[in-house]
Parts: sequence; structure tokens; C-alpha cells
Amino acid sequence: MDINLPDVKAEVEAAFARYETALVTNDVGVLDDLFWVSPHTIRYGAGENLYGYDEIMAFRAGRSSKNLDRTLHRTVITTYGRDMATAMTLFERAGSRTGRQSQTWMRTPDGWKVVAAHVSVMTG
Repeated sequence: MDINLPDVKAEVEAAFARYETALVTNDVGVLDDLFWVSPHTIRYGAGENLYGYDEIMAFRAGRSSKNLDRTLHRTVITTYGRDMATAMTLFERAGSRTGRQSQTWMRTPDGWKVVAAHVSVMTG
């Protein structure tokens, strides 16, 4: 298996950057677009467990748009072949503890989509 093919990695990095921009600007339409439309898509958050695209979309629609700015640290994007990738990062929001975010991305006919995501807050 080819790891980190330059053209594939560039595609996923662009998708991840699009996701991050949409997240901090609360662009719900783009966030919804970047998740795979499937009952198999999962997002575990700091306080929620969402199963399927519809639950994720409903969560996004009700999410507060305040205090979303954050700084990323130690972001690692790894691609596996031409169709799968992971993105892992640490993030900090002003006045908050450090959090972790991991995503599994899949190439679909409609472009790169998040198929599984996990967000947690680190203790300590």
C-alpha cells in the first residue's frame, strides 16, 4: 500500500483545511457537505454520540456559533492508497483545555468525506 502519495495527501490536506475553516466560522452547509451522507457515519464528541449523517446534521444545526476560534497543534494527516486517510490534531480554544480531534476520510464520487470523527477534551 502506498502511504502519503503527494497528490492524494494534498487533496486531503485541502479538504481538512476546508473543514477547519468551516468549523471556526460555523459554516454548517460546508460542514454538512464534508460528512459522508450515510447511516454508517459516526461522530463522537465531548458530550455527544452521533450515529448517522442525520444525527450529525441535526447536531450541527443546533450548535452554538460562539467561541469557535481555535489553534491547532501537531496535526498529522496520513493517506493510505488513493481512497482512505486519517487526520489527527490537538486543538486549543482560549480559556479552555486542550482537545483532540481525529477523523477518518474516504474518497467518494463526491470528493473526500469524513466517515468517522472523534473529539475529546484532555484532562489535566
